[in-house]
This record gives sequence, C-alpha cells and structure tokens, in this order.
Amino acid sequence: MKFEIEKADFLKILQKTQNVIEKRNTMPILSNALLVAEKGKTVIYATDTEVSLKDEAPAKVEQEGKVAVSAKNLLDLVKELSDSTIQVVKKDNNWLEIKSKKAIFNIVGTSAEEFPTFPSYSTKDFVRVHGQIMHDMIEKTIYSVSNDETRYHLNGVYFERVGGEGGTNFRMVATDGHRLSLIDKKVEFPLPVKKSDGVIIPKKGLFELKKLLEGGEGSLEMAFEGSHLIVKRDTTVLMIRLIDGKYPNYQQLIPARLQKHVVVSREDLLSCLRRVSLLSNQKSKGITLSISKNAMEIYSNNPEMGDAKEEIDVRYVGDSLKIGFNAKYLMDILNNIQDDEIDIELNDQLSPGIVRPSSDSNYTCVVMPMRI
Repeated sequence: MKFEIEKADFLKILQKTQNVIEKRNTMPILSNALLVAEKGKTVIYATDTEVSLKDEAPAKVEQEGKVAVSAKNLLDLVKELSDSTIQVVKKDNNWLEIKSKKAIFNIVGTSAEEFPTFPSYSTKDFVRVHGQIMHDMIEKTIYSVSNDETRYHLNGVYFERVGGEGGTNFRMVATDGHRLSLIDKKVEFPLPVKKSDGVIIPKKGLFELKKLLEGGEGSLEMAFEGSHLIVKRDTTVLMIRLIDGKYPNYQQLIPARLQKHVVVSREDLLSCLRRVSLLSNQKSKGITLSISKNAMEIYSNNPEMGDAKEEIDVRYVGDSLKIGFNAKYLMDILNNIQDDEIDIELNDQLSPGIVRPSSDSNYTCVVMPMRI
C-alpha cells in the first residue's frame, strides 16, 4: 500500500473516527481504524460493533492495500505534521511509514484481516431529511436518555412515525423515568419507518449523527435495514445498530388535565436556577418552587454549604403551590428552548409537571417532582 494525501483531507477523515473507536479496550482491535487505499481515494473505517463509520478522501494511490492502525496515534501524528502532502507506505509486518517533507515516522500497524467485518447494506430506500430538523430533534431529546444499562431499552431515543389528516410527522421521545422529552416535526416526504413500529436509536449513535450534522446546512439521507439505521451525508456513511427492545408506553407518562398554569421568562428562570442551585444538594440538585399570584420563589438548602432564595415575576392566578424539582432537569429543558417565555403546567406537589415553549406545542417536557 502506498498513497499520497493532503494533510487537511487526511485530518478531516481521521477526526471523524475518534468518537466511534472503542476506548475501553474490551477488544484492542476496536481502538484501530482500517485504512484502505483504492483507486483515487483513501477510505477509512471505524467501528465499536454498535456504531460504524466510513469516510473517504481523494488520494494519489500508487499501490492499493489496507492496514489497521491506532486511530488516536495516527491522528495525533498527522495533527503535528506540516501543512503539505503526506506519503503513507505500508511496510513489512504491517508497519506504516509516514513521510512529510523531511520528517519520517514509522508506527506499528495490525493486519487488516483482524479488523471486524464492517456492516453492509443493500437497501436503496433512502429518504432525504433536512439536517437542521434532525439536529434540533436530537438536541431536544438526547439529554433525557437513561444511562442505566440495566434498562437498555431506555438507553436510546424512540423514533416513530405519527400522522393524520394534516400530514405526516416524525417523533422522537426519550425518558429515564424521572423526565421525558418529546418532539414532533412535520415532514413533506415518506418516512423510512412504518407508523406501527418505531425504533430505538442508541445514545452514542445519536451523538455521532449530531456531530455529523454540525457545521453545515443541507440534508442527509436515511434508511433502515434490518437492525441498522444507515445515514449518508456527502462522503460519510454512518451505520447505527438499533436497540432491540420494546419502548414503554410513553403516553402514560404525560399527565393530562393539569389545573395550574404558569408563564415565565425563560432567561429569568434559567439564570435564577443557575444561582440558587449552587447551594442545593450536589447529588440531588433539589430546589423548591413556591408559586403564588404573579410570583415564584425558588429556594435551595444544603446543610453543609448554606441556603439560597430568590423571587422572580411570573404570570399566574390561582391557589398557592409549593413543589420540589431537580434543578438540573429544569435547566436541561430551558437550555433547549429558544422561546422568550415558557409555560409550566402543574397540579400538586406529588404530580409531574409539564414544561413547554409558549409558542410551540410540538415540544413537550415532563418532569417528576421531588419530595420537599
């Protein structure tokens, strides 16, 4: 194997592999990327067996071939090279010689045959999805995904098709049992998911998809085949193995007919929570909201640190209510809302509350209360 490639092109495809490669070394080969020199291009593969990524860059290939090499070591090395053409040559025993101007490096590689088989697909049923829509939906749900590995079916975001007379929506839902985030977006094209059977996309795969969507407008292509979600954007192919499990009936977690309705400035509430939560219990992040006519008092107490109290203006008419919440859960929601005002719907101190942007009923967040 022998090829020449521009540093910027090489760096770009190497950087995309870094979050995919396995860092826990359960299988040492998974910390490697597979480099393949083909006619006119260099192709790179990375996988942790659940999330797999393939990308390519133009290269002048003198001799085709392939080798597995530590993705992190190669990236660190290429970063430090001068901005010029890099020559890569595979030597005996899978060593890799890398030249740039007068610098020569030799790094240890591994036989390509040891690299796991990269997942393949045959479907042509790709649909084009607006990148910004997908990015927005991931941001508004991924923070609610459960990290409890014993509840593996909650370790991802549920993606399904919903619809009616007015058109077709696709929906993302995430919950960890303490909170829930749900968002609907209307689309103008057929979705690659049947209405009756949604899929669970794992958190790591969504983080990679989100990174793929950052730093650019435009669209991507999506398809589902077997147990994988396949995403294509420009030269990048991302394959995400779906979580095999039944997602809970999330509709049961969304309370109906809430009696108390508070309207508050998003920025006022967020900044107040940031300050008051500094003196909350550092593990539970518990704070108390005391709501009365047109006022909300937010209070925290930590015997080891002190206490804090602050009042902000709200629009509310009704009986006074005192309720406890995890401040971090509320701040996660507020950080993902762009509206100036938010609506908070409540019943009593034992019932979950709903938080929504005032102008967008398609985004719904449910938060379980804490005992005061």
